[in-house]
Amino acid sequence: MTGKTLLVVDDDAQLRQLVREYLGEHGYKVLVAGDGTGMWAEMSKTPVDMVILDLMLPGEDGLALCRALRARSALPILMLTARGEETDRIVGLEMGADDYLPKPFSPRELLARIKSILRRSSDGGAAVTPAREFKFARWTLDIGAHHLVDADGVVVPLSTGEFRLLKTLVENGNRVMSRDRLMESLAGREAGPFDRTIDVMISRLRRRLGDDAREPALIKTVRNEGYLLAAKVERVA
Repeated sequence: MTGKTLLVVDDDAQLRQLVREYLGEHGYKVLVAGDGTGMWAEMSKTPVDMVILDLMLPGEDGLALCRALRARSALPILMLTARGEETDRIVGLEMGADDYLPKPFSPRELLARIKSILRRSSDGGAAVTPAREFKFARWTLDIGAHHLVDADGVVVPLSTGEFRLLKTLVENGNRVMSRDRLMESLAGREAGPFDRTIDVMISRLRRRLGDDAREPALIKTVRNEGYLLAAKVERVA
């Protein structure tokens, strides 16, 4: 048994039931809701470990709900999208989703994505050193709390995806990291030739860090190679 509680928000009753049964067979407690109102009601009654959120919902859509969830917490969010809706997937990532899964999908792939996101959320991945914090520029990345702290002590919450991506960059400070390597750390898979997930997430991190997107000083783009964190990094054990 995993002991994890998942909340599936989708207006397709048949899909909700199929997902609930399949994930239940693999040890998850699965709550379901058909819209945003139902989602908030379930979350008010039971703590959940992850939300699986459909993009197209009656009333408040998945993008708005994702944004609202992310404003409240760093709870892992997997967005379900219709195949071919690239723009909406990108916007979903910008709103704070940790990953997306196009419909139709196989239950096995859904399970694999859930396991990957929860694993990254719970342990932060295997660290290169037993560092407790990484200090760079005027920032501190707190590994235990999964958040960013500025020089004035103000906490900047990070989504699971933002944390994993920034952690990979600071662990490899001043080293160019390919998009495939970053995608692997973020979502456990290689980036496709037209997959803009990493670019979107880098843009989000730059905003968090106050890095000018036109002339970034911290997270630099290396043309045809990837990205690097251009700062001296101090590891605090």
